[in-house]
Amino acid sequence: MNPLNIPELNLPRVVIIGGGFGGINLAEALRHEPVQVVMFDKNNYHTFQPLLYQVATGGLEPDSIAFPLRKLFKGAERFHFRMAEVKEIDPVNQIVFTNLGDIHADFIVVATGSKTNFFGNAELEARCQGMKNIPEALDLRSLILQNFEAALLEEDISKREGLMNFVVVGGGPTGVETAGALAELKKHILPSDYPELDLRRMQIHLVEAGPRLLSSMSLEASQKASRDLKKMGVHIWLNTKVLNYDSQFVQIEGNKNLPAKTVIWSAGVTANPVAGSSKEYISSMRIPVDEFNRVKGESVVFAVGDVAGMKTKEYPDSHPMVAQPAIQQGKHLAGNILNLIYKKPLIPFKYKDLGSMATVGRNKAVADIMGFKFGGRIAWIMWMGVHLFSLAGFRNKLVVFINWFWSYITYDRGTRLIIRPFRRKNGGGPGKGKIGIENPLAEPDKISMN
Repeated sequence: MNPLNIPELNLPRVVIIGGGFGGINLAEALRHEPVQVVMFDKNNYHTFQPLLYQVATGGLEPDSIAFPLRKLFKGAERFHFRMAEVKEIDPVNQIVFTNLGDIHADFIVVATGSKTNFFGNAELEARCQGMKNIPEALDLRSLILQNFEAALLEEDISKREGLMNFVVVGGGPTGVETAGALAELKKHILPSDYPELDLRRMQIHLVEAGPRLLSSMSLEASQKASRDLKKMGVHIWLNTKVLNYDSQFVQIEGNKNLPAKTVIWSAGVTANPVAGSSKEYISSMRIPVDEFNRVKGESVVFAVGDVAGMKTKEYPDSHPMVAQPAIQQGKHLAGNILNLIYKKPLIPFKYKDLGSMATVGRNKAVADIMGFKFGGRIAWIMWMGVHLFSLAGFRNKLVVFINWFWSYITYDRGTRLIIRPFRRKNGGGPGKGKIGIENPLAEPDKISMN
């Protein structure tokens, strides 16, 4: 009995768990090789995560940054995708257990990426908004718009301001880009949508526990991003940790409370490993792998991307949890799997840092590329070009370009729709219903599905 309906071929079978950057690049590199590739993912699409914040702030629709995995590998005869959740793997017997059935594999690759890291604070996890996938981004978009609709009905000034305020936690690229997008909403969009509200009272706070924003980039990039955000009206709190959030006030160090009904958590990620994939995890729950991306202590189990912890002399804390290491590891591992099949020596992985960049807003961005530092409009154009080129599918590239061009010439964002009203539900964290906010406009039976 074959519950997954995967054909048995006289070829090595590579099972890839996850359709993120690492998984799809590995599968693409094996596309024309004499192997059978089976991919599992809970969603039937690949998400371009760097642009999730634009979905959340109404700049793009979700289908602009998502691409069907089946379409991505259309025509690949020995590629099989199953929308399933992998429960566990058995490295000894080389079996992958899913909610739909089990499958034997000659090679198992864990490419499950990462999830939002709340550092063990259950209260923050229950009440803050993550932005790690499309459902969370859509929930955040609905929450933002619903809070402004509720602000129109609120007579208490302090409560009204809380509904209009935002606290973004984490000063990395995601936090900086989100804060900048909210500042542009405040300046260009919300005043025309909500003329009855005094948007001058809307506050955007960016809270960072470290001494500067964009700590992974150069000091010049950090300082320029800070200057640009301050000019846009964002309040920046450095060397400040978020202690708690009670759905009304964000408690930060220094005995201060920031009133806000929308708290966006972008303070870091942690790996999302699969049960059975490793006997031990390093910091951030990453699976320890050797220089060939092979899970330590295993022979046919590998890990790539955010979930893989490869410590090297250049990267003693493992590679950064961003797209480029996942892309490069996926492509490189394909060659080493073929080397194993043909009994050739394995080639160690060496990460090539292609640079970092972050956008702050219209004509405002920073970029560190191969020792060169760019800022302003040049960096902004570079940022747009890199992200457009990296999107999967010509349609997505075209749609995103048209949206960006329209927004640039009109100062408008046309996707401010509450398609599915968002409510928090007692007793759950992200994706399971959250607690702590009352939305008078949401219908009781419309529960957000993550």
